[in-house]
Amino acid sequence: MSAEIETRLKDLGVTLPQAAAPAANYVPYVISGSMLYISGQLPMEGGKIAVTGHVGKDVDVAGAQRAAELCAINILAQAKSALGGELGRIRRLVKINGFVASTPEFIEQHLVLNGASNLLANVLGEAGKHARAAVGMAALPFNAAVEIDAVIEIA
Repeated sequence: MSAEIETRLKDLGVTLPQAAAPAANYVPYVISGSMLYISGQLPMEGGKIAVTGHVGKDVDVAGAQRAAELCAINILAQAKSALGGELGRIRRLVKINGFVASTPEFIEQHLVLNGASNLLANVLGEAGKHARAAVGMAALPFNAAVEIDAVIEIA
């Protein structure tokens, strides 16, 4: 399964970065039994926040979807780190929680999260279909436009 996932990533033109270190007093992931909990990931690219500001003011839906996609890529990078490089240990992406820094008038957070959901389903196949929440926020750390965490069942 790891080879299939790596092939899908390559076909999508996605290279997983090194997993980001925590920015405060928390760990990037926790494994408890058969569950892997990934801490919130920001839209990091090249070592910096790639998409900042509020959706509906500074960022359009397409830009926010790209931010969500970057968050998903960073979730996969953390999972790979947590699983000793073996993404094939992922049985099921159970749930993602998406937080979108948005104006009070913006009501399309669900469309923003499609950036992450689509990428994760394309990379993980059937195991990537998941439950999710998409929530509007007043602000996020480092002025990020999107933050996403994940719950993953592992072997």
